[in-house]
Parts: sequence; structure tokens; C-alpha cells
Amino acid sequence: MIEWDLPTPHILSWMVEPEAIDELGHANNAAYIRWLEQVAWSHTEALGLGLDVYRQLNRCFVARRTEVEYLAPAFEGERLQLGTWIVENDRRISMVRQYQVVREQDGVTLLRGNTRWVCVAMDSGKPRRMPHEFIDGYPLTQKES
Repeated sequence: MIEWDLPTPHILSWMVEPEAIDELGHANNAAYIRWLEQVAWSHTEALGLGLDVYRQLNRCFVARRTEVEYLAPAFEGERLQLGTWIVENDRRISMVRQYQVVREQDGVTLLRGNTRWVCVAMDSGKPRRMPHEFIDGYPLTQKES
């Protein structure tokens, strides 16, 4: 049983591939960053805000700052559960996505982190206000009381 930090995460199952393993025999820190991007994009698509919508709106989110706390290593062949939530949305230009990576076998949390995403125009890369599709489409996770 996985104990998620917040209720109702968007979850992506993942297998640690050989390419993720570094010289020390465990998943490299850069692999975790790629996994976080994968679960973020999976969540975005599940919310109905895929690349086609981004292009129509000429808006997308780019990572401004990512913070991660590596808690335990992942090894080749392990199955992981990547969870994510929207924990802040200023409804103007940025939102924060929180992550938790859990090893399926024993429920150990391997990583906690978050990314601040900034809304930009796709054609210029310059920060722009969120369209209503982003304001309404990226709902905040309601924390349990």
C-alpha cells in the first residue's frame, strides 16, 4: 500500500530502465528529472491539455525552478509509481507541481520534489498570462483536513 503525501495523485507507473543506471549502479539523478517531466506531461494530457491545445492557445508551461530531495536509490528493473499534484496556481503566470516517487515493491518514497512552471507564449518564449483553459484546467489538489 502506497502512502501518498496528498490525496488523489495523478500516477504514472514506471520501470527503471538500464539507460537510467549510472556508474554507481543506481538510477542517476538526471533520470529522476526526466521521470518527473514524464509524469507532469502525462497529467497534462489526462487533463485534456495536450500539445494540440497548447499550440492552439500559443501557450505552454516551462520549468522555472525544480527542487528535489533524493531519499533512496532506485535500481534497474524496479517498478516505480510517480505521483504528481498541482499545489499552487496563481491564476496569472505560474503554478507549482509537487511530485513523489515511490518504489512499488516496498512502498518506500525515493524522491519528493516540486517544480514551478511559468506560462509562456510558444512563439516567443516570453512569459504571458494564463488563458482561462489553464486557469480552469489545472485544478489545485484539495488537501485533507
